[in-house]
Amino acid sequence: MVSHMLPSFDHQISFTIAHPTPYAPVPLNPAFNAQQVIAALAHLEASHLIIGIETNLPRKPPRSNIPLLKQLVPNLRSPQCESEAVPSLKHIIIVDNSSGGTDISQLEATVSYKHVVGDGGPGQSLPNQNLDPSDIVNIQFTSGTTSAPKAACLTHRSILNNGASIGDRMLLTHEDIICCPPPLFHCFGCILGYMASATHGSSIVFPSEAFDPYATLKAVQEEKCTALYGVPTMFIAELELLQNGTIPYEGFQHLRTGIAAGSSIPAELMRKLHKVLNLTELTICYGMTETSPVSAMTTTDDPLEKRLDSVGRLLPHVEAKVVDPLNRSKILPIGARGELAVHGYLVMEGYWGAPERTAEVMLRDEEGKVWMHTGDEAEMDPDGYVKITGRIKDLIIKGGENIHPLEVENCLMANPKVREVSVVGLPDERYGEAVAAFVVPGAVAGGGGEGEGEGGLTAMEVRDWVRERLSHHLVPKYVFWTDGFPKTASGKIQKFRLKEEGVERLKSGEGGLMG
Repeated sequence: MVSHMLPSFDHQISFTIAHPTPYAPVPLNPAFNAQQVIAALAHLEASHLIIGIETNLPRKPPRSNIPLLKQLVPNLRSPQCESEAVPSLKHIIIVDNSSGGTDISQLEATVSYKHVVGDGGPGQSLPNQNLDPSDIVNIQFTSGTTSAPKAACLTHRSILNNGASIGDRMLLTHEDIICCPPPLFHCFGCILGYMASATHGSSIVFPSEAFDPYATLKAVQEEKCTALYGVPTMFIAELELLQNGTIPYEGFQHLRTGIAAGSSIPAELMRKLHKVLNLTELTICYGMTETSPVSAMTTTDDPLEKRLDSVGRLLPHVEAKVVDPLNRSKILPIGARGELAVHGYLVMEGYWGAPERTAEVMLRDEEGKVWMHTGDEAEMDPDGYVKITGRIKDLIIKGGENIHPLEVENCLMANPKVREVSVVGLPDERYGEAVAAFVVPGAVAGGGGEGEGEGGLTAMEVRDWVRERLSHHLVPKYVFWTDGFPKTASGKIQKFRLKEEGVERLKSGEGGLMG
């Protein structure tokens, strides 16, 4: 990676993406099936694929990748790697992580990783590769929480500086030890984790191949970690292990900081992390893959209410504005809610091979500045703190009123009988949309009957809890019990899939319809 720190705001963004020089890595989601992998490789005209014999995913047994490889290269016993599905593919490099369970000598179309890796020892450095700070170093697929993933092109300059700024906000030093369960294929693990630690000389611990709350807490204890990363669903799983005694409550005294990101952090969860895991200097990060990824972040000494109610202030060399979603040229005043747009070194070069989709979100203003329109609804206060109130696409419009799912989710997370909740809008003949709450009861994972969740929680209790604390129009019309949510491999809830599930459940008569 080219070391090039920011001198100024002079970076110009182009919608014409030059080909990466000489190669750009593309980390793929391990949850991708064969068709998704083939589609990604073909879209990028990839020349090399590095893949393990097995893939480990959260809460699932290891998955063999041999069937995937056979779909990609039907004749794996051929001495040549030939793929009709991906003609550009020239080499498949195999990492044997199957503990000897697979005979890779039969995979003649592939090459073993141990035969191509260099030792990196003294005198083994590469000659000058003529790299430039503006070269694309990482083609990062978005997480796909609201739609199909897109391939965002990030540069040396954008991710190096972003990692450095993140580490600065956390006050990282060479004495810090970070426990990082978020995956490396995602910006969270790659940039907030690895790049922030590398730019500050900190140590970093990856507790397991796929997220495992038990392994994460054990790593914190055994390695005396000072920082812990996670998305809300990860932290919830970890707190549950402490609550039920699976992990003894000891060895967490070294923790002080960390990052909570990936999706909005319920205030009640934040308070629990402060109290139970001693994460009193926990920071909140906000961003998106397309912005390398962090654009706003709290500090370790921000007032608690700011860490509960905002995502902090902009990082250095970053500009932002709140605009009218229906008229993106109109900048809204301080305190008004609208779509957040971001400008600066951190904005991607564009989506690979998708100029139309790039043009939809990257807009040039009258001054020539290119702004990344995030699709997130936000507001800024006079002190520069940014508050994210939800995805524009996730807003529930009930009878002409905008309802923010996070407001209802925060309210329900304060109920001790609720372990996890996600709120979406479902079609409604009278109001256009109705509020629907998918609830994981707070006892043990598992659903109850149609009208009652695990631990005795009822749909009426859910509604009464919201009715007593929020406006009447925010009360869920539908309550669905669930064991868990459809999530990306990085732990984000896929609300578009919840909406689809909700529609199907309504057709079958579920939902605890309010009379």
